[in-house]
Formats: sequence, C-alpha cells, structure tokens
Amino acid sequence: MTYKGYLIDLDGTIYKGKERIPAGQRFIQRLQEQNVPYLLVTNNTTRTPEMVQDMLSSQFDIETPLATIYTATMATVDYMNDMNRGKTAYVIGETGLKSAIAQAGYQEDTENPAYVVVGLDTQLTYEMLSVATLAIAKGALFIGTNPDLNIPTERGLMPGAGSLVALLESATRVKPVFIGKPNAIIMNKALEILGVKRSEAIMVGDNYLTDIMAGIQNDVATLLVTTGFTKPEEVPSLPVQPDYVMASLDEWEL
Repeated sequence: MTYKGYLIDLDGTIYKGKERIPAGQRFIQRLQEQNVPYLLVTNNTTRTPEMVQDMLSSQFDIETPLATIYTATMATVDYMNDMNRGKTAYVIGETGLKSAIAQAGYQEDTENPAYVVVGLDTQLTYEMLSVATLAIAKGALFIGTNPDLNIPTERGLMPGAGSLVALLESATRVKPVFIGKPNAIIMNKALEILGVKRSEAIMVGDNYLTDIMAGIQNDVATLLVTTGFTKPEEVPSLPVQPDYVMASLDEWEL
C-alpha cells in the first residue's frame, strides 16, 4: 500500500543519541524528494522545536521545516489549554518543556499549582520530586509528558520521563494523564497537523511500547524499524504484530 503521510519518531529511528542512523537521514530525504507529507513526532521534551530543527541540521545533516516537528511538549501545552484549569504549573523538565509552558502564559507555583507536569530532567533532585508529590496530593492535575521508561543513547538504554512519572505515581498513588505516544492526545493532533486521513497515514518508529502501540491503539498503520529500542529477537513474541518490520529504513519503498 502507498501511504499519503508519515508520522515519524526521531530518537532510535532517525538517529540514536548522538549517533547517526544514515538510513534515517536518507528516508527523510526520499520523502522530501517525492513531496510526501511527514511529521516528526517525538516524545522528547528536553528541546524546543527550534532546538530539534537545529540539532537535526548540525549533527545529522537533515534539513527540515519547523512545521514538520511536533513534540510532546507542544501536545502538553495544547492539552493544558484545552483543560482550562488555571494558568499555574509546577514543571519537572528541561528547557524545551519549561520554556514552552512559560511562553503559553503559565506561572510557576510550587505550593498549589493547577498542573504538575513531568518530563525528562537530567538535573532532577529529591526536592523537586517532593514539591511535585505534595502538589499532586493537594489536587494538581498530574501530567506525564510521555510514558517512555527508557531512552536509547550511545551509552545504552537510559532512564526516560516515564521512569520519573512512575516514581511520582508510586509516591502519590495518583495515575497521571499521559500526553505522548502511544496516547490518543498526541496522535489525534499529529494527524490533524499532517492533514491526511487516519487510514492513509503510517507511524514509523523503533519503540514497540510507544511508537508502534500509538499506531495500533489509534488505527494507524505501523512500521517498526529495529534500529533502537525494540530488538529483532523480540518481534515474534510481540502481542500485536506491527504491519511492517524492517532492519533498515532503506528497505522501505515509498
């Protein structure tokens, strides 16, 4: 089948930590050459879309318009605006997440915020977890930007935002609202931006638990590439098989 639009994961699919995945670069270039619409949908909240665009250009020789980048941060802000609970938040996260929430008009509140938002933060402290725990206990809406327990890097699988969210869930016994893949919140918005019918889109990624389940749970075709999180030997025992499995995106015909 020929798909009219592509939703594409980044880390583990187009690059791996600081390592190039040359087939990923060639895949993006082929889509561009054939004028096939695509949206880079990432659960990573540590960078702004502008930072993602610059990183792709400077580190991986991939030039892509800003409009082709949709992050879990952007989806989180969209969700907070839709919920309309108030303009205060306590955020655990890095520049990409904190700056976007601040630019959307949310003020930091460490005592009684409307939202506690948790993304990946490599400078995490016990005090930050304590503030978040107490705020959630007081009734703040607990948002996890994404459920990724690990992120693939050149060092191996490192703790992801989902691991931090899981700790707070244990401490508060409150289930978070997850925004990022595989959840419908980010997928519905991504499809809207991509501008193609659900039945004519395909989700491309390396992580069965997030990327591929995002497709399976939201009626979008799936292409698993085994260059990152999910290993080839795991594929036969996956509970629901992806529509396609490739060792390299070079194998995929547009």
